[in-house]
Amino acid sequence: MPTPTAARHAAAGTSSLAQRFQQVRGQTERLAQPLSAEDCQLQSMPDASPAKWHLAHVTWFFETFILERFEKNFQPFDAGFRVLFNSYYNGVGAKHPRPQRGMISRPALEQVLAYRAQVDERVQNVMAQILVGQAGPAGDELQKLVTLGLQHEQQHQELLLTDIKHALSFNPARPGYARQWPLAGISPQPLQWLGFAGGLIEHGFESALDGPFAFDNETPRHKTYVAPFEIGSRLVTNGEMMAFMADGGYQRPELWLSMGWDWVQAREASMPLYWQAPATPGEPHGNFTLQGWVQVDPHTPVCHLSYFEADAYARWAGARLLTEFEWELAARSVPGPAGLRAEGNFVESGAYHPIALQHRSTGHPAQMFGDVWEWTQSNYNPYPGYKPWEGLVGEYNGKFMCNQLVLRGGSCATPQSHVRASYRNFFPPDAQWQFSGLRLARDIG
Repeated sequence: MPTPTAARHAAAGTSSLAQRFQQVRGQTERLAQPLSAEDCQLQSMPDASPAKWHLAHVTWFFETFILERFEKNFQPFDAGFRVLFNSYYNGVGAKHPRPQRGMISRPALEQVLAYRAQVDERVQNVMAQILVGQAGPAGDELQKLVTLGLQHEQQHQELLLTDIKHALSFNPARPGYARQWPLAGISPQPLQWLGFAGGLIEHGFESALDGPFAFDNETPRHKTYVAPFEIGSRLVTNGEMMAFMADGGYQRPELWLSMGWDWVQAREASMPLYWQAPATPGEPHGNFTLQGWVQVDPHTPVCHLSYFEADAYARWAGARLLTEFEWELAARSVPGPAGLRAEGNFVESGAYHPIALQHRSTGHPAQMFGDVWEWTQSNYNPYPGYKPWEGLVGEYNGKFMCNQLVLRGGSCATPQSHVRASYRNFFPPDAQWQFSGLRLARDIG
């Protein structure tokens, strides 16, 4: 039996984790609140999922990896959900085809919400029973899995927003997910170049710098050599992307990787995703956002770029994309709590869109966190000595380390508490529907 002191500490830890569980789970439902049941059914492409599926899948995660493992006399809410809402966990069993998630009209949204409510109550009960009444390996494992589940749910909070934006963009009425915010006039901020000496550096997750949690792909911390480099003091803007377009950027094969030029030709690409050229020459471009239809603001960071577009722009600008090692080194140079609490325009701002930089450079890179995910030129590879987690959750990251590029920094759709300097996001090079943009880099010497 635990001592009274140990029991008090366990109870405090349980209370903190329980509050965190309630907050994250509640935030997902608040993000879904503006959506109708019809909205929640939409799947606009195979890479996106319906909001209803996101609501159910993150619940499936807790039911499958927490309740099935720790709950006495476990019974599933609905045995059919094990297949319907499995994403890619082959070790768990069969799964519904991803491109057909929009065909799942049943269960209805209200049943999915009932599923969430029941699983929430059961997980809270399990935490109260095990974390207070049983110290040792079982309690440690439970805390780790619940924490992982909450980080996983925050990833799906962002996906819920990016996926519904893509779906709503097909509606000719151009409906907004949220109320349009007033676009204030912003003076353009000049791009400055900030130098870094590089050298043999420590790279990767460090709890003292990044907080108590990391995904397995952020580890182990290791040494790597970085040559001297410079980076842009801010993100690339819409106005700069328009200059690229005006100079025939999408029509110049010499600027594009071979796969990128094939992508341009196949899609007849001529501008970022969600942009529309004006009907009258000289008028501003339009842009579909989660706030509805707005004019493209030239000083706002450009987003919804594929890796191909980001790389082509950097070549046109006489620069290149950062490596993820350069990005992390620069991010850790930002004064303040950049690791433990990244500061920037995240989902909590309610803008759901990048915001123009409002302040001149102070000698440190701005907008390193939030606004847009920054494409890097780094392949999504394991770090030296990498080992995936044990058990079924070992499928979480490692098996995707092929044909993906790393993005860093979070976006305007990312929860603030989800981001840290060591965080590695990854997507294939043709992906546009994420809030992805770029920052320029160049070699020194």
